[in-house]
Amino acid sequence: MTIMPLRAVDTAPAFPDREPTPIELNIIDREMPLITAEVDLLDVEISVLDRPVSELDERRIRRARRRVLAARRALTNRSTVAGGAA
Repeated sequence: MTIMPLRAVDTAPAFPDREPTPIELNIIDREMPLITAEVDLLDVEISVLDRPVSELDERRIRRARRRVLAARRALTNRSTVAGGAA
């Protein structure tokens, strides 16, 4: 079995010169607190992969999970209010 590189056609994006639309940028901006909270949680989880979890680590993980849940709740509430007003 040989390993062949993918052809450029297979790996090229569908729209190489396409920039995000203002609507897409607005959606990303609205979701940024959740994205940031999820990245922070991932950072904490990665930091404890190669060592035993201490009490301090457990607290850091719990706090990061609470921030993710709070960001999801806030985003959902904003979406529900915005959707109900339309």
